[in-house]
Amino acid sequence: MAVNSLPKLDKSAFSVISLEQNEEDEKVYWLSKTPYERLDAVETMRQIIYGYDPTTTRLQRVLEITQRT
Repeated sequence: MAVNSLPKLDKSAFSVISLEQNEEDEKVYWLSKTPYERLDAVETMRQIIYGYDPTTTRLQRVLEITQRT
């Protein structure tokens, strides 16, 4: 997924079903996806929930100064 290209959410789509029915449908849906598609979906949800800031995606640098004897 490209940077800052989160999918648009359709807030007009809404349905009410029982938890038991949803659990089976959801399991069948995710088992039909490839591992790459599942991982991409998890990353998309993570970015939606926690936000995405390209300036903080790098590893933190750690610098330690020592004195030589």
